[in-house]
Amino acid sequence: MKKKTVILGFVGTQLDSGKGSARWEKWRPTVAMAQHDDLVIERFELLYNGSYGPLIDQVREDIGTISPETTVLQHKLAIRDPWDFGDVYSSLFDFARSYPFDPDNEEYWIHITTGTHVVQICMFLMTEARYFPGCLLQTSPPRRHAAGSPGDYTLIDLDLSRYDQIAQRFAAAQQEGVAFLKSGIATRNPQFNLMIDEIEHVAVRSRAPMLLMGPTGAGKSFLARRVFELKKARHQLRGGFVEINCATLHGDGAGSTLFGHIKGAFTGAASDRPGLLRTANKGLLFLDEIGELGLDEQAMLLKAVEEKRFLPMGGDHEVESDFQLIAGTNRDLAAEVAAGRFREDLYSRINLWTYALPGLADRPEDIEPNLDYLLLQFGEEHGDAVRFNKEAREQFMTFATSSDARWSGNFRDLSASVTRMATLAEAGRITTAVAGAEIARLQRQWRTLSQPAAAGVPLEDAIGAEAAAQLDLFDRAQLQAVLDVCRQSKNMSDAGRKLFAVSRAGKAKPNDADRLRKYLARFGLEWDSVS
Repeated sequence: MKKKTVILGFVGTQLDSGKGSARWEKWRPTVAMAQHDDLVIERFELLYNGSYGPLIDQVREDIGTISPETTVLQHKLAIRDPWDFGDVYSSLFDFARSYPFDPDNEEYWIHITTGTHVVQICMFLMTEARYFPGCLLQTSPPRRHAAGSPGDYTLIDLDLSRYDQIAQRFAAAQQEGVAFLKSGIATRNPQFNLMIDEIEHVAVRSRAPMLLMGPTGAGKSFLARRVFELKKARHQLRGGFVEINCATLHGDGAGSTLFGHIKGAFTGAASDRPGLLRTANKGLLFLDEIGELGLDEQAMLLKAVEEKRFLPMGGDHEVESDFQLIAGTNRDLAAEVAAGRFREDLYSRINLWTYALPGLADRPEDIEPNLDYLLLQFGEEHGDAVRFNKEAREQFMTFATSSDARWSGNFRDLSASVTRMATLAEAGRITTAVAGAEIARLQRQWRTLSQPAAAGVPLEDAIGAEAAAQLDLFDRAQLQAVLDVCRQSKNMSDAGRKLFAVSRAGKAKPNDADRLRKYLARFGLEWDSVS
């Protein structure tokens, strides 16, 4: 059974108006729809706002004259300002929720010729979102030589799944985005490819924070920059890409670098400084190794992410910055939260879109395409193509994908390896001799890294035999333990957090690095000499 046609649309206060018999000489979009001989309209749902009762009555009477079988219903919407998007959309949304749509038996045409431009856009959005379960109806007046004609109408179906060509173009655009994120590298690892597919989907549809986890060298910084470039190409960001490794931030410099400071905020603050968060306004901020941030900086960052405003160091007035955040870490932040070293509320805020980038050793099938990419990149940078001969390629790939290849530095190790082989290649050919020498070099490098650390360097080597002899056994034992922790830590802040893990909890503003610096100074030591 053919469905009944129902038209929903606003009455045009100008286009649908007219008085006397002259009104029939004028093209009126709403009335004209009833004048099409080949179209049977079951019902008109006329929407309006304001005091247009007389116009509604005239339009309803004229439709009844032309098409007596058509029922005309009127609906007054509480729209205060027809040029306000929020006002119009919310009114249409309320109408759609209360209207008894029956798509099984009725076909709905949403008339968008009449009404303000804001009304027309909102009608489109409501239809595209399927709150109005129908298609758009666009009408146009008759041509000059067709006087008396009701004009033309066009139906626009917004169900894009029915348009194969459009769907194919969307799919192609999505694949282009994925390839862009991978720099065109034809990666083969199924789990990695699925992850990149989702990151592309999220990147172009969300401004929420993203968390990239993975070991050093797994490509977190590279991927963050590609996400930025993808969003920039889609006109979703106007600002720049700002990157900082939080492991390099210490003491007052951490807050100043991130949030800025005003002149005189602390010793050495000779002038105002905007800080990286403000520099990233309208752009993307990548905080690598976010787990290295102190708790104070974490609290300030949480406010900046949630409210888009924060206090510079020493400032009395908040500043604003609307940036998108991508955070990177090689730590297990959930474990850091449990240990009290990372704020749970900040972790919850940045843990919406979390992706674990696998190390190169966990993606052996991706070593070869990355190898080819790096060789091509080297050739473009140096103007000479470099290739393996067949035997050398097989030799290197057999080793690179074996259990003997640790790839502890991940892609940094592979990049360095390709650079060395390409540099040593004669006439652009990497031979078995070059490949064999590189394999031996990597084995030596990883064997050295895998050796256990020395139990401890004697104090005599650190502070001198004479100074060590003047220490009580208590001081010797304490200093030796502190030096061992320092040698096993990435930086002074990391060592300080380990050494003062308990007492720091009772301090309003713990500064672990400063406490450690002062302790070492008692013995004439500096961080660079003991780390």
